[in-house]
Amino acid sequence: MAVSFLLSLSSRFLRRSIAAAGLTSQTVEIDDDGGTTIHLWGPPAPTSKPPVLLIHGLGPQSIWQWRNQISFFARDFDVYVPDLLFFGDSFTKSTDRTEIFQATCLAKLLQKLGIPRYSIVGTNYGGFVAYHMAAMWPERVEKVVFASCAVNMSQRDTNELMERAKVEKIEDLLMPVNATQLRKLLSFIAVRPPYLPDFLLKGFAEKLYSKSRKEKLELLKEVTIGKDDTVTISPLQQEILIVWGEHDQIFPLEKAVELEKLLGEKARLHVIKNASHANHLEQAAQFNNVVNNFLHGP
Repeated sequence: MAVSFLLSLSSRFLRRSIAAAGLTSQTVEIDDDGGTTIHLWGPPAPTSKPPVLLIHGLGPQSIWQWRNQISFFARDFDVYVPDLLFFGDSFTKSTDRTEIFQATCLAKLLQKLGIPRYSIVGTNYGGFVAYHMAAMWPERVEKVVFASCAVNMSQRDTNELMERAKVEKIEDLLMPVNATQLRKLLSFIAVRPPYLPDFLLKGFAEKLYSKSRKEKLELLKEVTIGKDDTVTISPLQQEILIVWGEHDQIFPLEKAVELEKLLGEKARLHVIKNASHANHLEQAAQFNNVVNNFLHGP
């Protein structure tokens, strides 16, 4: 009861602040047969501002993950904040669960919205989606920001993460179902995780991670990046900013250093001090300024 009330109150406040920034809640059918529907927050119509796509990671729906970025970037950009398939109100009848399919759906969405060229900021799983969009449609994607996203990960990285977390399955860490699992996840994504009593953590895990759980587990299983110990990513044509928390326990900092080299001479790395995996939430002001300068740059 308490968790439902807190989430409902917070959600109303968050939606009002996003609406005050000029964004509206929209639902778009991207296929003629209505098989795939994507929900997003964005401007009612494109303006003269440059468009930026914010792609969330695993966890709650998009506006919760980007709550510290939306109003900030909406001042200078047309900000589009979609819910990936099986998050929020986005859904598909397709059985394809790869991040490549997610990328294809977002590209169709932006085409439907009449946005021919845009920059992308992706965090965690959303960075995987961003990588494929940039690789498949370089003529559409102008700049790319990878926030705490090891698109250079391997199966070994996943195995080592499970060892660090002392879990038998990766979903036991990334898709918590109880207070113990959620507390562990928070300790891995934040330098100073907030203390919450078990009854609240249990309620948050149930409310934020239970919807479309079967499909989300399928998404996790079908990620094409990191399937084996061979890193197969190629350099991208776009200007790239890599933003990483100094103390990231999901993707250690050495993966960021490696990624900068793999993505080529157009990539540069910025490390945020006193931050972990969720650095865009922990150190929001620094994250926002770094990304803003990059997007406004040449």
